[in-house]
Amino acid sequence: MKALLLTAFGQAPAVTEVPDLAPPDGGVVVAVSTTGLCRSDWHAFAGHDPDVTLPHVPGHEFAGTVSRVGAGVAGVRIGDRVTAPFVLACGDCEQCRAGQQQVCRNQVQPGFTRWGSFAEEVIVERAAVNLIALPDDVDLAVAAILGCRFATAFRALLAVGRLRPQEWVAVHGCGGVGLSAIMIATATGARVVATDVDQDALHLARDLGAETTIDTAGRAGQDVAAAIQEATLGGAHLSLDALGSEHTCAASIACLRPRGRHVQIGLLPPALGLPAVPMHLVIAGELEVLGSHGMPAHAYPELLALVASGRLRPGRLLTRTIRLDEAGPALAGMSRTAGVTLIRPDVSL
Repeated sequence: MKALLLTAFGQAPAVTEVPDLAPPDGGVVVAVSTTGLCRSDWHAFAGHDPDVTLPHVPGHEFAGTVSRVGAGVAGVRIGDRVTAPFVLACGDCEQCRAGQQQVCRNQVQPGFTRWGSFAEEVIVERAAVNLIALPDDVDLAVAAILGCRFATAFRALLAVGRLRPQEWVAVHGCGGVGLSAIMIATATGARVVATDVDQDALHLARDLGAETTIDTAGRAGQDVAAAIQEATLGGAHLSLDALGSEHTCAASIACLRPRGRHVQIGLLPPALGLPAVPMHLVIAGELEVLGSHGMPAHAYPELLALVASGRLRPGRLLTRTIRLDEAGPALAGMSRTAGVTLIRPDVSL
């Protein structure tokens, strides 16, 4: 099969032929129809993730059809339309038994701990735990962004952040996960203030329902936090760092009103340095500092039902589709093109 093979960190990978995949016992091989280009993939490309070893195939959010089925897999047929979370859980550890597969102690991650979906095929291990059947009325292109950005934002807002209608949500960073959060928050009746350095991203944030947007280019974190507190008449109830930087993390905490909740979803890899967290504000305001890491497969039906009903329209985030042979330069450049870029490995080169 064809795959985008990374052979040196920081150098644009190229499409090459690699051996076809064999399904493991209990797992399946998925023919990738679409796969998303995500900032997390750039961290793997740059060598920020210690779990990534070379040679490597990036890619972790995808949708497609089952092409081969391993021994012991029940209820799955070749041709089934499927996706999967970016955390593939073991199903047996303490966390999995409690229904928290997103923090499985024995997890594997396509595109990080093993080869991923920037290829014509990808493996989904432990299909009974991780494989998600897609309704016929959910497009594969839309489903491809559910496995990371949209699902991550969905759980971060509702399960972890405990968002309630009419609460103010601050979204720091209007990339794919930030824009997803804006859509979900507004669909559930919350009010959104969004920040970014890019005017196109802020324009799209407004189109998706943000009441207020703040251009953070050249502004200090305290200035950004003060602007959010002014816009929300006292501070956000819930704030998300959807980018992952020292500045956005600190501003997300500083913009909260007393007893507010900060949720960190943007990656902060140690290779880039540990952020300075304003813990004095956490203590004085009795703030909650929370992390959120994807969403388990069993939680997807609620999200899929909202998508199928039309209340949530992830397709509005899709702004560009490229071929697999265009993905290497796109990954290396990781431009700030507003919205989500999809890769089509099933398109002939």
